[in-house]
Amino acid sequence: MKKLAATLHVPGRLTVLAALMAGFASPAMAVSPDLVISQVYGAGGNANTTFFTHDYIEIFNRGSAPVTAEGWSVQYGSATSTGAWSGKSALPTFTIEPGQYVLIQQQSGGTGQPALPTPVIVPQSGFNMSGTTGKVALVRDTATLSGATPTGANIADLVGFGTANGAEGTRAPAMSASLALFRANGGCADSDDNSADFATGAPAPRTSASARNTCGATVPQAKPIVPVCPASLAIEQGQPGALLLRASDEDSIVDGAVIASGAVPGISLGSLTAASANGAFASVNLQAGAALASGSYPLVIRFTNNAGQEATCPVNVSVSGAATIAQIQGAGAASPFANVSVSTQGVVTHKVSNGYFIQDANGDGDPATSDGLFVFTGTAPAVAVGDLVRVKGTIVEYRPTGALRTYTEMKDITGTDVLGSGNSVTPANIVFEPGMDLARYEAMLVNISNSLTVNQTNYLGDRGELTLSVGRRETATNRFRPGTPEALTLAAANARNELVLDDSWFVTPPPATPPCADVVACSGIPYLGQDGTVRAGDSVSNLVGVVDFGAIGGGRTAFKIQPTMAPSFTRSNPRLAAPELPVGNVKVASANVLNFFTTFLDGADAWGRTGQGCKVGSTTRASNCRGADNMAEFVRQRDKIVNELKAIDADVVGLMEIQNNDDIAVDYLVRQLNAAIGADAYAYVPKPASTGTDAIRVAMIYKPARVALAGGALSDGDAVNNRPPMAQTFKAGNGAKFSVIVNHLKSKGGCGSGANADLGDGQSCNNATRVQQAQRLASYFIPHVVASAGDPDVLVIGDMNAHGFEDPIHLLNQAGLVNQLERFVRPSGIPYSYVFDGESGYLDHALASTSLDAQVVGATEWHTNADEPTVIDYNTDAKSAAAQALFKNDAFRSSDHDPVVVALNLAPAQLDVTAAFREERSGLSVDRKANKFSATITLTNTSGAAIDGPVHLLLTGLTEGVTLDNQSGVAGNEPYVSVNNATIPAGEKITLKVVFSNPRRLGIGFVSKILSGSI
Repeated sequence: MKKLAATLHVPGRLTVLAALMAGFASPAMAVSPDLVISQVYGAGGNANTTFFTHDYIEIFNRGSAPVTAEGWSVQYGSATSTGAWSGKSALPTFTIEPGQYVLIQQQSGGTGQPALPTPVIVPQSGFNMSGTTGKVALVRDTATLSGATPTGANIADLVGFGTANGAEGTRAPAMSASLALFRANGGCADSDDNSADFATGAPAPRTSASARNTCGATVPQAKPIVPVCPASLAIEQGQPGALLLRASDEDSIVDGAVIASGAVPGISLGSLTAASANGAFASVNLQAGAALASGSYPLVIRFTNNAGQEATCPVNVSVSGAATIAQIQGAGAASPFANVSVSTQGVVTHKVSNGYFIQDANGDGDPATSDGLFVFTGTAPAVAVGDLVRVKGTIVEYRPTGALRTYTEMKDITGTDVLGSGNSVTPANIVFEPGMDLARYEAMLVNISNSLTVNQTNYLGDRGELTLSVGRRETATNRFRPGTPEALTLAAANARNELVLDDSWFVTPPPATPPCADVVACSGIPYLGQDGTVRAGDSVSNLVGVVDFGAIGGGRTAFKIQPTMAPSFTRSNPRLAAPELPVGNVKVASANVLNFFTTFLDGADAWGRTGQGCKVGSTTRASNCRGADNMAEFVRQRDKIVNELKAIDADVVGLMEIQNNDDIAVDYLVRQLNAAIGADAYAYVPKPASTGTDAIRVAMIYKPARVALAGGALSDGDAVNNRPPMAQTFKAGNGAKFSVIVNHLKSKGGCGSGANADLGDGQSCNNATRVQQAQRLASYFIPHVVASAGDPDVLVIGDMNAHGFEDPIHLLNQAGLVNQLERFVRPSGIPYSYVFDGESGYLDHALASTSLDAQVVGATEWHTNADEPTVIDYNTDAKSAAAQALFKNDAFRSSDHDPVVVALNLAPAQLDVTAAFREERSGLSVDRKANKFSATITLTNTSGAAIDGPVHLLLTGLTEGVTLDNQSGVAGNEPYVSVNNATIPAGEKITLKVVFSNPRRLGIGFVSKILSGSI
């Protein structure tokens, strides 16, 4: 498995807008098709807009009768979505009169802009929309929409805009920071073609209190006021400024203007010049005085006319000048100087590849404001750490892609003066705790005084990052059932418990410049120990650096620390040379070999041939292959996998992600493993009838000296199994039978639609298919394997692509399979075999049937892979030669999953119950004509307890040359006679006859052994 993509939603705060609800009537009305989306705006709160703080959707009743909307929702899909839509807001019940508008608020991209007009509906769960392109729908229920262009009677209206892949008819134009989408004719137009029905204009949300617009009325409708307002006025501190604002109304005279919101001393409106006639312009100057302090002042101007109408427009006044860092940062979520040119000064505390951090060495003493600021230069900065600098530039609220918050920084630098050097700043001592507000320390130099735990190493090689947390974070559905309060609470706690240790580079760490101390130092990869690794579970202390915020590996965002001195690492999670678990008489393992292909992506193969390909379905080509790109990568991959399998030393190993090319790849792997061992220790289980049409399959290898095949391999080629499970029954040295079923369920990556979409419950994509596969396993395949083996002992292993308490595993537990990792690993720690997004859980399982569970003496995961950084794996892609040199020919990071190992202590198939019986033999009688000798043997159960059948009399040491004619079979080289298949009560006698052939007429001698159980 390459990637997981999982989300888990946590309920938000219920918002009640009593004023709005009080203003709506609520008669019981039939649902009307005349409710439409009349306006959409998606850039609310964005740093590049001066309009409103929130996105919004406006709806309108274009019909002639009131419409009551009960149980409705508005929903949002991205421009490219083909699966489940990402945003949904359930709406309260409300009624819209003919010609009436209703405004629905969605999420905010920031602060500093005017609030939306009221009354407004604020849903319990809002969503962020793209400011340019996407899809919105008004839906008559709350079922999540799916697909590019959903259809059905439940969809009241659908609007696709910009580059959206779905729409009514053709797409409406794209929106922007200053443009909203408007349905024509005040909302009345509806041709079912978004491009014809919608145009863009300055955002002007209407509410239920706005003037009605009755469609199709014969009386002329009042025309609106149309303001003409530049978006901003920028002045220098100490200098006055003015901005001309105008407005007109086609059928009325604009005669009034006021500052509706944002008024401060120093900003005013001059005298209004009223319009001279209907349709003429009124004008007024917005005036900013010289005494205004530097900063940003968002305003809303309201124009009125002689018909009692009004209209508003936003204007942002920005005053550039000098300010302290604390003033720039401010106590709110966004800087009061956003989009303003300002100068400030501070000591350079740290440099990164594209800028530097400055800090006021004294600070303002206010715990609500940060004393640090990031100065973005775009290239390597020319200042030095310790310089006291005065720098001038524009303050912006930088929002990394996908982030829910912004980061205050200075960019577009117009002047830098070095005022001194050799200065220092004392780090602020903090204890990092889950949920703490690191924004308070944004860009500041800090000393984190508590030890943190490494939770992820995946992005160390390509981004120089380690994910840190207080303790180790466990995937919520690894411990609790999805959607339960406990799972939601753990997911929320994990989200608040993260700090990323970066390396001051926002690109792949460059190699060190030779000469360097060793291979690790030459690689340039940070934080590796002398043994060439750093592991999840290790501890980190001495964390001194500046607090940063931005993109991290995996396409997410987080607070980061850019260290100013080397952190200290403690190997709290040491490597183990081999799995540690109790000794039994059979050891079984599960190992994901991460796309072990003997055919490579360059068309070569393990035997040096070229022009080869891999089969997927009906096609055979090199691009179907996975795993190694070429022979060089393959040798590295092969050696690591061989080292891992050799150290596990299991009697049976189930393999996942091996090439589906008959038995070629598994045969090659067995040959290489035996060569490394120096003996023919392993053989492969010949493939079953069906191995599926995927490029990869499951397989099994075993030690013939330890276990024997009992029958052939089975598989379930049902259509639900894209990678059919494989089963094999084995016979141990003591005669005990057991069956192993290897699985690789549907991946969590690559979402399907409908029930296979990511439903936000933590189980990620394709859960419905995995549940079907688990149902098929429980109801058909396991019973089939048990019946074929004639034995109930079954061990289900493999990559189930489901965490410990997710639906597929829960289903198998309910069917009677016992989770061995919960039984043996959970009592002493988190069971895990995979790390994703800095959370640990197990996708690889060992589930035993009830009869086998009592014979399991231990189970463990060998943490060779999940904890290790990917930079030390076999791949050479995107790695410098110095980074490639970190590769070691050992077992570590041979895959992305950890192997699971189970120790069995199988009960012998037969018990020696000789001591429980008294034996009495008759003399031999001879049939001279047939040359046969016979005797009667009587067995009496003298044990005082019942003996379970079947019971067999084994004749050991029978005279050479004499044969037992009526033998039931041979155990080893000794003949036996099956006596009784039923239970033999205490005191009961059993009489049997033995018949011998004795051609040389020798004395017949043997020693009796009495066995119970199957032979």
